Amino acid sequence: MASGDKLSHSLPNSQVGFFSEAGELGGSHPQFNEICTALYEREIVSLAHSGIKNLSLLKRRMGGLPYHVKAIARYMISNGIANNPSPLKTDTHNGSWYAKQSAKCPGINHLDDVEKREAWYRKNARYGLVVPVLILNMEGSHIELDSIDMVNQDNTQLHLNKNGWFANTGECISSTPLRDEMEAATALSVQNKILLRPSKSIMTAACCGHAWSFKSKRSPRALSLREMRLSTQINWKNFTLLNR
Repeated sequence: MASGDKLSHSLPNSQVGFFSEAGELGGSHPQFNEICTALYEREIVSLAHSGIKNLSLLKRRMGGLPYHVKAIARYMISNGIANNPSPLKTDTHNGSWYAKQSAKCPGINHLDDVEKREAWYRKNARYGLVVPVLILNMEGSHIELDSIDMVNQDNTQLHLNKNGWFANTGECISSTPLRDEMEAATALSVQNKILLRPSKSIMTAACCGHAWSFKSKRSPRALSLREMRLSTQINWKNFTLLNR
């Protein structure tokens, strides 16, 4: 029993040691470890249910967890004093963002701004830019965060890391091959994907995981670690590429 008691008392210190680094911004913050733990646990559960069969891919994802988790946690605890403050509030217990949810999906209200959307992306589409994608499915709608990893030569189309090719008008041209069984299962219910022009309300909804049925609000969805990382790279001043 004594040895068991000793072990149980040593776990918190081990956890602190795992997430904290000497001199690292946030490591001594009282909420830093709480955010890290929430993010880490959520991603472990996600990986466990992803059905990844490629062992090297799984190793890469696991190996990158500490770096990404700590980077997100540092941003979340410094959000209010950063040079690029967001309208988001930090839920330290769940390692997520929260804000008031609008009655209807803000992306639905912007479907007719095709000309403005096309002009905005023609001017601002750059590698690494974080963008919102409206997902319409059998359950309703939500907005996902994605990032540009390619722009074609005449600057009329762009490729998103997860969701594939889109025209600057927002129309989905072709989807990216799915990376695991979880993505495949999710994709089965998707009826349409539309690239939106970013705005404060749209990006806030995406970061907070807000979701809607066809009649009312739904419970927020949990963002993946990838989306949480993207949420830390948004330029809240004008949504163009963030200079670091």
